[in-house]
Amino acid sequence: MNGIVIVDKPEGWTSQDVVSKLRGVLHTRRIGHGGTLDPMATGVLPVFVGRGTRAVEFFEHAEKAYEAVLRLGITTDTEDISGTVLTRSPVEVTRETFLSALESFRGEILQVPPMYSAIKINGQKLCDLARKGRQVERQPRSVTIHCLECVEFSGDTARLRIVCSKGTYIRTLCKDIGESLGCGGCMESLRRIRAGEYTAEQSIPLAQLVAHPDPESLLLSIDSMFTGYEAVTLSDRQALRCRNGNSFSIDLPDGTYRAYDQNGEFLMLAKVEAGVMSTVKSFFEVRSE
Repeated sequence: MNGIVIVDKPEGWTSQDVVSKLRGVLHTRRIGHGGTLDPMATGVLPVFVGRGTRAVEFFEHAEKAYEAVLRLGITTDTEDISGTVLTRSPVEVTRETFLSALESFRGEILQVPPMYSAIKINGQKLCDLARKGRQVERQPRSVTIHCLECVEFSGDTARLRIVCSKGTYIRTLCKDIGESLGCGGCMESLRRIRAGEYTAEQSIPLAQLVAHPDPESLLLSIDSMFTGYEAVTLSDRQALRCRNGNSFSIDLPDGTYRAYDQNGEFLMLAKVEAGVMSTVKSFFEVRSE
């Protein structure tokens, strides 16, 4: 069983909870997810199964898109509405002022990772330290906000649409926007609507997946995440060299390709340099003699 299933993660579940559940549903231990979502968040969670797990490394830097609700006037220790309230402040922010504040959060920005995160410092997770009441210094990290739009504004709440790079904390973005307005803020809700090639329209609610009579039929092919690369069909001789881990001559321009055998099996993500194709990552089934 190999492939990728796009789960619509429910609120209250960790990403690892989803993986653990699907191990039982799909009857395989070789399974992993492509990008952690906080328990309170919902939405697109790609789960890689079987040889599909070999593609996870290519998904780590995938662009993500979210819809988030920012609540102004409240700050919490977790930077989202689920945490302990630290401050409450009156909100006197106009739509025009709010839209103007968003300008400085577009493009490449610096974020200080929240204490309630899985980042490790000196071998310890920040969230574990935070639960013990400890605070440690965190270095700002560079992230990129490709798109930041206000979809709706109603005085003390704003619905945002965000497209961002790997490593962006949306709750930290909400906190920082609120701080820039002088009233504070926290994230009230979060939904991931896209992760890499995969969208919310493709996602399957976890409950539906669990109840499906044939959950394996819901898996997408592994090559679905590489559709941005040109497909090429290899000759039998070239496919054999691929399966043996060897490079071979090919008449193609330099670049990255999806390589298939004559039967249409996805063999590898490949690169061509100076007329020679070599393996970036193989995905074919290993055949026993």
